[in-house]
Amino acid sequence: MEISREEKTSGGRYAASVEGHEAEMTYSRTSPQLIIIDHTGVPDALRGKGVGQALAKFAVDDARRGGWKIIPLCPFFKAQVERHPEWQDVIK
Repeated sequence: MEISREEKTSGGRYAASVEGHEAEMTYSRTSPQLIIIDHTGVPDALRGKGVGQALAKFAVDDARRGGWKIIPLCPFFKAQVERHPEWQDVIK
């Protein structure tokens, strides 16, 4: 699975390409040190294959590398944060 980050001035997205389908996790950037993850979209063809989980982990790892925190507004990402207490270092 290939995951990439597309950054724009006010936000961006993480995109995963799998089996000819694309899943995404979008975010808004409120400051250089803070993003808000607001949406995760996984096509039906990819559900149950761990794609959303991979996007969430990539976002957490990216925040650690970049030195920023994440506000989890997206219900899916929020649920993942609850399942992974080891991510608390980057959650605000």
